[in-house]
Amino acid sequence: MPAVSEPTLPHTWRPLGVRLAVVFFGGLLAVVCVAAWIAVGSDVRARVSLFQRGTLVVIAGMAAAVAWGLMRCRVTAREAGVEIVNGYVRHVYEWPEILAVRLPRGAPFATLDLADGTTATAMAIQSADGGRAGVAVRELRALVERISAESLERPDPPGD
Repeated sequence: MPAVSEPTLPHTWRPLGVRLAVVFFGGLLAVVCVAAWIAVGSDVRARVSLFQRGTLVVIAGMAAAVAWGLMRCRVTAREAGVEIVNGYVRHVYEWPEILAVRLPRGAPFATLDLADGTTATAMAIQSADGGRAGVAVRELRALVERISAESLERPDPPGD
């Protein structure tokens, strides 16, 4: 694998494929739905009840909420640590909490191994993005390794 340079902080990684799919196919679906509504004619539109229209609006709203949740996924590395946003859930980890960054073959998302023995999923780094995901994992891994090494070199402050 080619070496990657460590990104400057703050740095944010976002999924590309999902964002393109939501915009393209979501927009295409909206155009098709509007065209179908116009094409059915005024006599058919007049027979659609208020409840049926409301149901369609609620379904469209739910689909938009799911799409927005997928599009807002991100991993942001800052001096203080890493912020992971998966859908509508946000997690913040300090650098010493992160032991490793992995994207195993066949896994859909990158995972962070944490000091407490658990893992955190980073939906923003998706294997579906191919080489872009590999670069993101290597960049984040380089940051974890550098900051871990720096924290080991620093002496502990004297106790009170």
